[in-house]
Amino acid sequence: MARGSARAKLLPAAKGYRMPAEWEPHDSTWLAWPHFRADWPGKFDPIPWVYAEIVRNLARHERVDLIVNDASWEKRARMVLEKAGALSDNVYFHRWRTDRVWTRDSGCIFLTPLADHADSGLLALHFQFNAWAKYPNYEFDEQVGERMAQAAGARAMQPFSKKHRVVLEGGSIDVNGYGTLLTTEECLLSTTQQRNPSMDRAAYEQMFADYFGAQSVIWLDSGIAGDDTHGHVDDVTRFVAPNTVVTMVEPNERSENYAALHANLGRLKNARADGQKLEIVLAPVFNDPNDRIALNALAELFPTREIVPIYCGDLIWGFGALHCMTQQQPAR
Repeated sequence: MARGSARAKLLPAAKGYRMPAEWEPHDSTWLAWPHFRADWPGKFDPIPWVYAEIVRNLARHERVDLIVNDASWEKRARMVLEKAGALSDNVYFHRWRTDRVWTRDSGCIFLTPLADHADSGLLALHFQFNAWAKYPNYEFDEQVGERMAQAAGARAMQPFSKKHRVVLEGGSIDVNGYGTLLTTEECLLSTTQQRNPSMDRAAYEQMFADYFGAQSVIWLDSGIAGDDTHGHVDDVTRFVAPNTVVTMVEPNERSENYAALHANLGRLKNARADGQKLEIVLAPVFNDPNDRIALNALAELFPTREIVPIYCGDLIWGFGALHCMTQQQPAR
């Protein structure tokens, strides 16, 4: 018991760390330049230009840390970025091999110290990555988190549950920055694409408390049909304020997503964040006619932010989009 108590005092939450909400100030956004053509069969050619548009908009406001496979890929990326008007002094290149480009999941998750622990510096959680318990090629991606931490000047930590290193992707969770975390049972508790066979609900909640400082966990039922990750929460529900979430709904009762999204909505209505009921903003499942509805909803939620639409019709063929390809590095 004494040994366990001593170890608990060394964990991030006990040391005064938290995971900031994504809308809090950033020092940087991390991305990896696309190169794995098999992720976009027959659709790869426009993908670098989509990335360039994303980099162009990000670099206007903050540093962009861009991972490229090697010098030749850096040269290709620079050429595209320059033609797109996206190459600037705010773009920093890192020559590291990757298997895929979904930095949200393969990269580390940054934590910051609370105000009274401000001298502690940035901490990076380097979870084990196994390509969503689905694909065999992840040797290089598994190393990305450690390299990001080193480049950011952060101390890296590998989370464990008992004696097992934890597998967790950034897209499988969302936080409000004040002690509440969102996830889905389909992703973390299902035996399909099972990440951590030794962990049950209680083990996950203990790990979230120890490493993220999460005092409460909101468990949704599932993600959307056909999700390659088997239930990532960032596809369906996100915090946009400490007490407010945006969640996807499907009005068509014959849709394969109707039942799951309706069940998620029911759970959100009964959920609490920091002891308070959630304000729930409904957003339609995206298709072209609904884009304007979604953009207007986001503009209302973030009145001081610029809402930039990025066309992802080609990008989504790789089973991911803007959130999957980015990982924020919060301001210290």
